Amino acid sequence: MTSQITEKFKASAKRLVAKLKGASANLSNPKGNLPVQETKMGLEKPLSVAYQVMGDKTARFMPLFKDLEQTLQQSGLRINFKAYVSLTVLSSLLSTLAIATVLPVLLVAFSNMPLGSALLFGFGGALFACAFTVIGFYMYPVYHADKHKRDLEDELPFTTGYMAILANAGVSPEKIFHSLANLSQPLAASTEAKEVVKNINLFGLDIISALEKASSRTPSEKFRDTIEGIISAIHTGGNLGSFLRQKFRTAMKLKKLSLKKYSDNLSVLSEVYVALLLTGPLLLVIMVSVMSVLGGGGLGLLSSDLLLSLLTYLLIPVCAVIFLIILDSTSPKW
Repeated sequence: MTSQITEKFKASAKRLVAKLKGASANLSNPKGNLPVQETKMGLEKPLSVAYQVMGDKTARFMPLFKDLEQTLQQSGLRINFKAYVSLTVLSSLLSTLAIATVLPVLLVAFSNMPLGSALLFGFGGALFACAFTVIGFYMYPVYHADKHKRDLEDELPFTTGYMAILANAGVSPEKIFHSLANLSQPLAASTEAKEVVKNINLFGLDIISALEKASSRTPSEKFRDTIEGIISAIHTGGNLGSFLRQKFRTAMKLKKLSLKKYSDNLSVLSEVYVALLLTGPLLLVIMVSVMSVLGGGGLGLLSSDLLLSLLTYLLIPVCAVIFLIILDSTSPKW
């Protein structure tokens, strides 16, 4: 009996030591448990710094970005509107000052350009840098909102089909959106469902008010029509399962048509790619090379070597990036 008690005591002591070692390891390396928080803090730091620096000074610029607030909500970026405007203004000011300072120095030092001309080029470059920075910050949430819209509409057949199965099984609308928000492989509509669940559980809204709020925020007209149909079915006490089943059939038919249209557009895009990014640059390189041999390869102030460098390192990569953006904006996810 004494030996059994001793063995049990030793086993419990070993378990206690193992737990203490695990706790000390977690304390010494806390990063393993908080990767998401660190990533979020890394994304929020520029916004917080910009808001602290420019927060009170951006009130006069708010009317210029009045359309951006709705776009930020539709994009799903979870960024405060005033903080984003502060970051936009601060970034444009920094880029303008950097180009206005660095470009004249580089032109005077490496091109022996007169100081007046260098300052003029610096002023023009600063204006372009300010314009491109503002346009880039303005288009960033627009691109995300459009991408979220395309994802919602591409996955609408699967979303409505999943909801129709749950509705026909007698699941309540609250539970349907809760299940949609907690899928192991989330859909694009899962983010909208999470907002609905948050408004119900955290802010105490009823299902109809939460759905109306989601309907006003979503960037997709088709998904908004589905939400409003669900609201009408709840209001009137209609058959929600039958409505979602009909929506699934309609969305699947539209999906087949959109895939056929995409296949036609893809053949056109492939011909454009061959003409602009394969045949076109090759012909330009041959023309500039032949003209340089004949003694007339320059174009105004640009020599033939500079033209070839601009074509190789600037024009072709920019056109390729633009083509990739167009291809990504037209291609369906499923």
